[in-house]
Amino acid sequence: MTTDPAPATTVAAVPSPAGPTDSSTPATIAAAATDKTGGATVEFVALRRSFGATTALDGLDLTVNPGELVALLGPSGCGKTTALRMLAGFETPDSGQVLVDGEDVTHLPAHRRDAGMVFQSYSLFPHLNARDNVAFGLKMRKTGKAERHRRADELLELVGLPTHGDRYPHQLSGGQQQRIALARALALQPRVLLLDEPLSALDAKVRENLREEIRRLQQELGITTLFVTHDQEEALSMADRVAVMHAGRLEQCDTPAELYARPATAFVAEFVGTMNRIPGVLAGDGATVELFGQRLPVDGATELRGDVDALVRPENVLLTAGGGQGALVVGTTFLGATTRVTVQLPDGTAVKADLSTHDAAALPAGTGVTVSFPERPVLVDTRR
Repeated sequence: MTTDPAPATTVAAVPSPAGPTDSSTPATIAAAATDKTGGATVEFVALRRSFGATTALDGLDLTVNPGELVALLGPSGCGKTTALRMLAGFETPDSGQVLVDGEDVTHLPAHRRDAGMVFQSYSLFPHLNARDNVAFGLKMRKTGKAERHRRADELLELVGLPTHGDRYPHQLSGGQQQRIALARALALQPRVLLLDEPLSALDAKVRENLREEIRRLQQELGITTLFVTHDQEEALSMADRVAVMHAGRLEQCDTPAELYARPATAFVAEFVGTMNRIPGVLAGDGATVELFGQRLPVDGATELRGDVDALVRPENVLLTAGGGQGALVVGTTFLGATTRVTVQLPDGTAVKADLSTHDAAALPAGTGVTVSFPERPVLVDTRR
């Protein structure tokens, strides 16, 4: 069951109380936005929200620093969209607070949040051309026609569509429609930008190009941004920090490199990247684990004892031909410079190892191998 409610697709940007600026180029728009927002600080404090018997958020605590892009990453139903909607003003928590620059906005209506939101479904008005879609929020704020068209044209240039102002949504590709939606969200120079899986409806190449564009604009504007996604590649490639959520709780929030190299929990380790579970036995004090006769230090304290699973990335699995372990190569997958080699252990466990393609060529299917590991700490979890 998915606990994150469907987005309110008719809303794309929340009006700001501030008036229009006299900016006249994309560069001055970016400068004005940076000056205006100053990079807002966003805080979720002990947020709780349930929908009937389903708990969507279970005490969420998270701080987003000024000008930072934080990705909320997790499986469907983990609460990431619920958290975003609470910041936007579309949901009210059962308890807890939402703070923006120290101001409690928990119970403020959406139109007073000074936030811009971009949805997965674009949510463009089909009867308006691109220019008027971008300028819609300015029109609602009673900005004059000439001024709002000038601002809209500047934003169209900022998102790389300066010649598309007269086109209607049905005349635009998916990627172009999402750029228009982004320009509309930025038109009112919000303090916070909220992106709810904005790339998931696009094909792979367009998605890759647009995520680079969003990141460029976010850095240029210096705007605090929350980005909801279930795609780990998007999160790791775009975010300053990634907040991994599971069952309404924050498992870990860290830089992409730290999250991948030093996951705090077994869930994070397996959700971010590929992870092997390899049977092992903990020493009596729980400080080391034995894998195929090799002792490795345990990463962090554990109350587990006896039989466990060690969590090891494929690039940290070493293979050499021969040996008496009974491990057998059962398949290979070419990945370019590296090849993923799948090895079956005597108990039936499949282990993946990422080797250079040159080294993997010497280990075709059917080769008996010895499995070993670098001398570095590993996470352990309950044996499955």
